[in-house]
Amino acid sequence: MIEALEQELMRRFTTAEETLKVGETPVTLLKPRNADELISEADYVKDERLPYWADVWPSSRILADWFAGEVGNGRTMLELGCGLGLVTLAAMQAGFTVTATDYYDDALLFTRANAMRATGRVPATRMVNWREFPDDLGRFDLVVACDVLYEKSYADLVADAMVKCLASGGEAIMADPGRIAIEEYLEACKAREFRTVETIVRKFPVGEKEQTIRIYRMAW
Repeated sequence: MIEALEQELMRRFTTAEETLKVGETPVTLLKPRNADELISEADYVKDERLPYWADVWPSSRILADWFAGEVGNGRTMLELGCGLGLVTLAAMQAGFTVTATDYYDDALLFTRANAMRATGRVPATRMVNWREFPDDLGRFDLVVACDVLYEKSYADLVADAMVKCLASGGEAIMADPGRIAIEEYLEACKAREFRTVETIVRKFPVGEKEQTIRIYRMAW
């Protein structure tokens, strides 16, 4: 079945592969060759959607490496904005039971294909619009997101989603490179009575420069 999915993705998209490491384990991601080729004027006019999902962002690499050092033991995890599935598959490799969500159906297809490549299993997936957040996703031990705060309005939307989906004693994890809404997100979490457990700072080389990625761990 997964072979058929990959063939369908290769038929519909001009694809490429990128090999990287999660911890010490190499994984090869299937992805669209060029995210810019996927920009849709209709999507942008409707709700300013852009295909950010089709790139492998430094924040996802850093959070995937963090999961490589974790032991899931079957704990449940929800990812908000799974993109190509790197963090989802890293969490699955670590032993978490994962539900991956995105606003693009195609992102979910690539996530399923990439998770299957890396783990031999597929996560539960669902298309989710944060502005019309569903009531039936359930509750999870972890709710995570990577580099999603590129609009200020997303701060409250993401914080609300985390409150709605976290189990008692659960943890919200955000990996962020300093996007425009990060301070608003942190304030939104504080207003919802999250407490900071840890802020992890990592550097990621981008050309001749370094990008600073922060992983914010919050309990609720």
